[in-house]
Amino acid sequence: MAAVSLRLGDLVWGKLGRYPPWPGKIVNPPKDLKKPRGKKCFFVKFFGTEDHAWIKVEQLKPYHAHKEEMIKINKGKRFQQAVDAVEEFLRRAKGKDQTSSHNSADDKNRRNSSEERSRPNSGDEKRKLSLSEGKVKKNMGEGKKRVSSGSSERGSKSPLKRAQEQSPRKRGRPPKDEKDLTIPESSTVKGVMAGPMAAFKWQPTVSEPVKDADPHFHHFLLSQTEKPAVCYQAITKKLKICEEETGSTSIQAADSTAVNGSITPTDKKIGFLGLGLMGSGIVSNLLKMGHTVTVWNRTAEKCDLFIQEGARLGRTPAEVVSTCDITFACVSDPKAAKDLVLGPSGVLQGIRPGKCYVDMSTVDADTVTELAQVIVSRGGRFLEAPVSGNQQLSNDGMLVILAAGDRGLYEDCSSCFQAMGKTSFFLGEVGNAAKMMLIVNMVQGSFMATIAEGLTLAQVTGQSQQTLLDILNQGQLASIFLDQKCQNILQGNFKPDFYLKYIQKDLRLAIALGDAVNHPTPMAAAANEVYKRAKALDQSDNDMSAVYRAYIH
Repeated sequence: MAAVSLRLGDLVWGKLGRYPPWPGKIVNPPKDLKKPRGKKCFFVKFFGTEDHAWIKVEQLKPYHAHKEEMIKINKGKRFQQAVDAVEEFLRRAKGKDQTSSHNSADDKNRRNSSEERSRPNSGDEKRKLSLSEGKVKKNMGEGKKRVSSGSSERGSKSPLKRAQEQSPRKRGRPPKDEKDLTIPESSTVKGVMAGPMAAFKWQPTVSEPVKDADPHFHHFLLSQTEKPAVCYQAITKKLKICEEETGSTSIQAADSTAVNGSITPTDKKIGFLGLGLMGSGIVSNLLKMGHTVTVWNRTAEKCDLFIQEGARLGRTPAEVVSTCDITFACVSDPKAAKDLVLGPSGVLQGIRPGKCYVDMSTVDADTVTELAQVIVSRGGRFLEAPVSGNQQLSNDGMLVILAAGDRGLYEDCSSCFQAMGKTSFFLGEVGNAAKMMLIVNMVQGSFMATIAEGLTLAQVTGQSQQTLLDILNQGQLASIFLDQKCQNILQGNFKPDFYLKYIQKDLRLAIALGDAVNHPTPMAAAANEVYKRAKALDQSDNDMSAVYRAYIH
């Protein structure tokens, strides 16, 4: 798109990456949101989807000038609903203007009538009236205030009192820039948002009543979701923008959890296979948020607690899939993921047209691509959605979800993703999420090995390990992860929060990913050798921080 002259409040068509242009409005970003470096861009809130993103100016076009052109090339239902939302917004804005004009005309008529009744007889009185009218007109022009039948009384008040009345910072009145953050929604948009994947609302202005918050979130590109919070300010507190070289934009936002917000659970029946460290927390949060969940686990006893919490019991993976609309699975490795789908009474036997399967396991791209193919071949819909986090984050509903595959299914999973995580990204075609997840865990696993190496080197050189941790916690590396893992080591407590054997598996798969594209991964390879030594020391079922023990033996 060619560069255009735009300003705050303009309606536009915004284009992200390879996706079609979408109608939106240029608005003020949250105060703590930094603008991306590089080319000039505007913060756009999109209609119909409740998305928002920084868009480069060359990727924007004025709405009215290109409306017919865009409608011709886009025919989707969701797109039409977005256009309807724009038109509804314009109708409401026009209605407000007409109301304002009508009120102004009424005020003028009342003023003229009053003047007729009290028409002055002397020249002095005429001059006084003329001056009074001049003041009223000046006030109307400067403050854009309505003149009521009592306007003439203002002329007799003191300058201080008039200044107090005309001050734009009256108690309860929002700053001007806050007004641009609210986009009226049409009934059609509300219908869509009551279903899959709408977003959190912008913080309402003080003078507006708070509407019922629809907690769903939708992003038609690289995106993320967040759980809604009761306090709108809390939701936007940590909004950050990350723009990739590909031109696609992902919005990272979150400061809410399952316990401090409320969401509208989907009316679809949810199945869940696998109740390990991650799966257990996920299912618990799905139930807390009101979802109907059927569970299955290889060790049936693990299901008992969730049955007590209101879950239903599935006897086999096939039964769960056949009785549920969307079935999630979270198992340990590629072999377990394949067995779950292809094995006896497996997922594939329960798949029929329209059934949905979401694999949340961390596996390689080849495995997830194979699973997607067999699911789709039976008429099913497939989404990969591995999660980044640990047992504590799973319990807290603060996981990061990386999804790829069927975008419509991603949208259908909105309320589920909000219940289990703070953020979700849609990364495109099947395999992308698997690759990204392995890269994330490769970085995390290598960092953990480095932490352990530093603590042991401090010990053998006579330095205080606690002091090293205190120094790190005051520096640029400070993080919850660093502190928790160091505390595990200092206290000798290696209760699993993320199994060591699983991070070693992910390192191995990440190295293989590098090999497949002839890209060197020497740091990951070195870390992998340390984890292999820790496994040889019977640390597989301990936390990843137990890699420390590989350095002291």
